[in-house]
Amino acid sequence: MNTENTIEQRDFQAGGVALVSSAHAVHDTYTAYLPALLPVLIEKFSLTNTLGGLLSVFLQLPSLLQPVIGRIADRKNLRLFIIFTPAITGIAMSLLSVAPTYGFLVLLLMIAGISSASLHSVGPVLGSSLSGSKLRRGMSFWMVGGELGRSLGPIVMVTAIGHLTLDGLPWLMIAGILISIFLYGKLNSLTTISTEKVAEVQWKTALLKMRKVMIPITLAIFARALMHAALGTYLPTFLTNNGASLWVAGASLTIFQAAGVAGAFLAGALSDRFGRRRMLLISYIGSPILMLLFLRTSSIWQIPLLILLGFFVVSSVPVFMAIVLENAPDNRAFANGVYMAVSFIISSLSILIVGMLSDFIDLRFTFMISAGLLPLGIPIIFLLPKSNVKGSNVEKVEV
Repeated sequence: MNTENTIEQRDFQAGGVALVSSAHAVHDTYTAYLPALLPVLIEKFSLTNTLGGLLSVFLQLPSLLQPVIGRIADRKNLRLFIIFTPAITGIAMSLLSVAPTYGFLVLLLMIAGISSASLHSVGPVLGSSLSGSKLRRGMSFWMVGGELGRSLGPIVMVTAIGHLTLDGLPWLMIAGILISIFLYGKLNSLTTISTEKVAEVQWKTALLKMRKVMIPITLAIFARALMHAALGTYLPTFLTNNGASLWVAGASLTIFQAAGVAGAFLAGALSDRFGRRRMLLISYIGSPILMLLFLRTSSIWQIPLLILLGFFVVSSVPVFMAIVLENAPDNRAFANGVYMAVSFIISSLSILIVGMLSDFIDLRFTFMISAGLLPLGIPIIFLLPKSNVKGSNVEKVEV
C-alpha cells in the first residue's frame, strides 16, 4: 500500500475502505459472541437477566473513552488501533467460556471494551478520509463491516459450542490474531491525522459546535435504543425461554444481524437519493409495527419478520454517523468519538433497563414496551440539520 500525502482526492477509494471495514467485521464478530453465549453464562453462573445484561454493559462501558481517543487521533496517528484491536478483542472474547468467576468475565469484557472503543474511535475516521465526497457510502461500508461481523458472531459461537464445547472456544482467538498480522502489512501507511491545514479547535469549542447536531441525534437514538437492545442482546435468551434450542436462537440473531447488513449498506445510498429524514422516518415507523407482528407469530413465520426488522432497525445507524461527520469536518475523530460514546452509553443503559424490566415482568412484554417507545423519536427527526456533504483533502491510498 502506498500513500501520497497532500493530494486532493475526492474519489471513493474502495480498496482502502474495504480493508478498514474488514477490520471492523472481524472485530465485531468477536463482540457478537456475547448475546449468543449469554443463555449459557446465565445458566452456568445462575444469573438473573439483569446480571446477564450487565455483562454487555461492562463490554460497552469503556466507550466513555472514545472522545478522548478521538481527540488524540486528530493530532497523532493511531492507525495501530485499527490493526491490533481484532487480536486483542478476539483473545478476550474467546476466553469468556472458560472464565472461572463472574468477576473474571467482567475483566475480560472490560479489556475487550477498551479495544472496541479504540477501534470505533479511529475506524470511521480512516474510512471517511478514504471516501472522498461520497461520505455516506463510506459510512455504509463501515457499517456493513460491523453488521457482517455481528451477523457471523452468533452463528459462529453456537456452532463452535456444538463442535468444540465450551472448553475448546479459546481456539477461536486465532482468526483475530491472523487478521491483525495481515492488517499490519496492509495498513502501515495510513494516518488518522487530517491532511487539511486547519486551525486547532479546543474541545469545548468543538462540543459547542456539535451541540446543534448531537442533541437531536441523542434524543433520536434514545427512542430506538430499547428496541435495539432487546433484539441485539436478548433475542437468543427470549427464544430459548420460549423453547428454542441454543443453535436456533443463535441462528435467529444471525438472521436479524444479516438483514442489518443490507440495511446498513443501502441506507447511505438511499438517503442520498430520497433524503435523510425520509429514510429515518421509514425506519422509525416500520420498526415498531414489525416488532409487534414478530411477537404475535411463532416458528417459521418469525423469520421473514426478523429479516425486515434487521433491515429497518439498523438502517438508521449509518445515516446518523454520516450526519455527525458531515458537520464536523475539522475534528472528525473527536466528533465521532463523542457520537460513539453517546451511542454506547445509551445502548448500555438500555440493555440494563431491558434486563431489569424482564426480571420484573417478562421479556415478551418488555419487547412490546420497546416497540411503543420508538415512535416518540419521529418528531425529533425534523430537528436534524440538512445534509452538508463536501469534498475534502484526503490521502490517496493504493491497495
